[in-house]
Amino acid sequence: MTERFVSRHDEPLTSNDLEICQRALDGILARLKVGKDTEEAQRAAAIIIELYRQGVHQDKQLVELAAVARGVGNPD
Repeated sequence: MTERFVSRHDEPLTSNDLEICQRALDGILARLKVGKDTEEAQRAAAIIIELYRQGVHQDKQLVELAAVARGVGNPD
């Protein structure tokens, strides 16, 4: 039998994972001042999920990194 290597990237997100990603998405959308039903929101969500799958699991870090990826610097 052939062994298949499954990375964390291939595993489905749990409800806890999705809660963290949702908090991060809400945070970045507030910072960008855009609604949830926009293309910008879809792009931000995709970035957040990719960052999460790469190992960033804190919502505040996800917001900061997604902001940088979308060209929005620190608001301070």
